[in-house]
Amino acid sequence: MERVMKILIADDDPVSRRLLQSYLEKWEYEVTVAKDGSEAWQCFQDDDFSLVICDWMMPGIDGPDLIRRIRAARDHAYVYALLLTAKSKKGDLVEGMESGADDFISKPFNHDELHVRLRAGERIINLERSLRETQEALRKSQHE
Repeated sequence: MERVMKILIADDDPVSRRLLQSYLEKWEYEVTVAKDGSEAWQCFQDDDFSLVICDWMMPGIDGPDLIRRIRAARDHAYVYALLLTAKSKKGDLVEGMESGADDFISKPFNHDELHVRLRAGERIINLERSLRETQEALRKSQHE
């Protein structure tokens, strides 16, 4: 069963937010937009998202901290996290990945690159769902 992918965008730049939202909706994703990390964290707690795209540098809760909070939220299924950033040093990449990011997109982003990275994220999310369903079926069969 094919599900519509729910994506949460967190970016304090209104132009980037609108551009991301426009592309994602054109590609038929269900999109929720947050103006900063704090709002995104609230949205995340109130709904189930398969994928989160967040800017690195935001006031309050920044991108890496938002991702750490998402990873610590054990009551949610696996969430694929893309970190959107103008940072480009190797140390930044390491720091972002250590926070739990699955991938990076450099600012300014290219819409074709964004699209292929989202499709890669979808494949991983679908594999994760399939694994969970298989594990659940195995648990059920062991208890019969």
